[in-house]
Amino acid sequence: MLTLSLKPIFKARGIDKPYSFLVKAGFSNHTATYMLNHHVKEVQLRHIEILCRELHCTPNDLFVWRMDSNNLVSKEHPLNELNRRNSVFDLRETMKSIPISELNEIVGILKKKNTGQGE
Repeated sequence: MLTLSLKPIFKARGIDKPYSFLVKAGFSNHTATYMLNHHVKEVQLRHIEILCRELHCTPNDLFVWRMDSNNLVSKEHPLNELNRRNSVFDLRETMKSIPISELNEIVGILKKKNTGQGE
């Protein structure tokens, strides 16, 4: 089953108030509440585009796919790339345990990546 999974990306981006973030991004109060609190069965393409633009991600980052007995696919099927489990990554919490010298090194790597020098 393919599902919209916003909590991990909000956590990774350090977004503490997802509802406020969604409303500020242009979602209605109702849509923001529904996306955060319900099992979304349909998503409009314009909503996916807004999420990708605001979260600086691709649609693949927004979805998780889990195989169930009604939707069996081979191990080689591309949908398996969306089968992420426990992918919540809290950058702020991780950074608290990294020594300052290593943080400086990480910042240098990120700067190179952002300017295209690390490619």
